[in-house]
Parts: sequence; structure tokens; C-alpha cells
Amino acid sequence: MKDKLKDFFKKDLVQYILKRVLMFIPTLFLISVLVFIVIQLPPGDYVSAHIAALQSEGEYVDADYAADLRAEYGLDQPVVVQYLKWVKDIIWTPTDSAFYRLNHSHHNWKYSFYYGKNVWSVIHDRLGLTIAVTSVIMIFQYAVSIPIAIYSATHQYSVFDYIFSVIGFLGTAIPNFILAIVLMYLSYKWTGNANVGLFSQDILANGINWGNFGDFMKRMIIPIVVIGTSGTCGIIRSVRAQMLDELGQQYTLTARAKGVKESKIVMKYCFRAAINPTVSGLGGILSSLFSGSTVTAMVLNMQIQGPQLYNALSSQDMYLAGAIVMVQAVLVVIGILLADIILAFIDPRIRYSGGTR
Repeated sequence: MKDKLKDFFKKDLVQYILKRVLMFIPTLFLISVLVFIVIQLPPGDYVSAHIAALQSEGEYVDADYAADLRAEYGLDQPVVVQYLKWVKDIIWTPTDSAFYRLNHSHHNWKYSFYYGKNVWSVIHDRLGLTIAVTSVIMIFQYAVSIPIAIYSATHQYSVFDYIFSVIGFLGTAIPNFILAIVLMYLSYKWTGNANVGLFSQDILANGINWGNFGDFMKRMIIPIVVIGTSGTCGIIRSVRAQMLDELGQQYTLTARAKGVKESKIVMKYCFRAAINPTVSGLGGILSSLFSGSTVTAMVLNMQIQGPQLYNALSSQDMYLAGAIVMVQAVLVVIGILLADIILAFIDPRIRYSGGTR
């Protein structure tokens, strides 16, 4: 094992990792520019949306008040100035600034207009619960879909292969929010409780622990079924197709002719090659851990990150929306790098430079 790891981390892979890390800077710069431009595309700004909401409630707002609000939030500056100040404060905020004295942080993500506090505080409030919820759902997806895919590939056109395929396609075809409403109704009819909605204040304030873990898992049953089944079909079909392709390769026929056990052929050789597309999607997985499923979370009234992004975009809270999208972009970039490293480890056919490893 030691020799294998030493062989794995040879010079070509190390150089590749360093090159990719150096590419983070221009990549994230371009992403930040695009994010800020897209957020600024809708007409008006947060103050305009806020004033329109006040006027819809019958309140009168004069032009001077609107101008003062724009000056207070820095929205009276040109877009380029707003972007440069946003990026500069995220990278480094001086020690003598009011933000540092108040928050003891050199990274100022600005102020959330919608929630009325620092952007990172808004994100942090739901970050732990978001990661917990999406992690449980992700574990369910892979724990269910990969064994089914292996079984379907090794028992092609069997009764259970057809049954699993139909269930998987139904999970993908039925919109998540409709399935969520149906399951909420059935849960209420059968148990008298929909078992969804706001998580307890104990979970929101202190996170998940052994004392509230049972309540958390009870409320997670419907989200797991709704969100989990929608993602299993893609994994099942992808891994199944790759497995079928590998099972028909010459090396598997040769291994069988030499008397190698079928289980070893399937798991050590075929599955190891078939899992490549799934590993390649690691970047999207890390991003989903941060954002959660927005529409389904709103239907189920789950206190995770997705609805926060929706509220930020609908109210034109550009700093909060920009921060969430930027963190997602960073996670995608990191996820792709991790996926490439894992692929190089599990698949000896992958090379990052000439020669052999």
C-alpha cells in the first residue's frame, strides 16, 4: 500500500495539482465577474424592490428617502466600483475598519439587505443544517443506487431489473414538489402529522446531537424519499450502462477463462472502471451540499440554504446572492480537482503527462 501511494503521488500528478490550484485564481475571478453582472441584470436594485413593497402596502416613500437608502447601501455607485469594493473587502478588510472591530474577521462579505445582518452570519445560520440534510440525502442516493445498478447489470433483463428501472424513472419523472405534497398528505392521513416543516429551535440553535437526532431523522423521511429518488435514476442508469460495457470486455472474458471468481471480476475490475462518471460528478455534489434543493425545501418548509438564495434573488439582495453563488463556485472547482485526483487513484489508465506512473 505504501509503495502504491508513493507511485500515485509522482511528479506528474503533483505538477498537475499545482497547475490546477494556480488556475483557481483566474477561474474564480471570471466567475465573480459573471456572478456580479448576472445579479445586476434585473432592472432596479434592492432599494427599488423595497420601496415597491412599501408602496404596495399603501405607504408613501419620497425620492429623498430612496436616495438616502441607496447612498447608505452604496448602491449609488457605478457597478464597476461596487464590484471592486465587494471583491476587495472579501479578500482583505483592514484591521482598523469598523467591520473588523465588530466581527474580528478580515473577510467582509457585506451586508444582507433582506435579512438585515452580515452576509456570512446569514449563511452560517443555516450552513450546518444544510450540510446535514443534503449529506443524509446524498448517502441515501448512493447507498441505494449503486447496489441496484450492480444488480441490474449482473442480472440484465430480469424481473427486478425492470422493476428497479420503472421505480427509478418514476422518481425522475414526477416533479419533486408534487411528490412532496402527496407524501405530506399521506403522512398526515396515516399518522396525523405531516412530519415536515420547521425544524425545532433546538436543532436550529445548537445543531444536530443525540438528543434531537430522532426528531431530525423523522422529519427527514419525506425529504429523503422526494429528493433522493429523483437522483437515484441517473446514477443507476449511468453505472448500469458502464458495468454492462465492462462486463462485455475481453479482459473479463479472459479472467473468467482463468477461473477468477465472478464477484472479484465484478467488484475489483468492472465496478472500478464503471464508477468513473459518478466520481466525475463530485464537483456538483459539493455544490449541492451547500445549496440544497430550493423548490422542494420551500414546499417542505425546510430551513436550509436553498430558500435563502431564492429570497436573495427575488429581493435583489445582491451581496447575499453573490456570496452564496461564489461559495458554490468554489466548491465546484474544489470538487472537480478532488474528482480528478480520485479518478487518477482508482483508474490506472488516466495519465496527466507522458510516460507511465
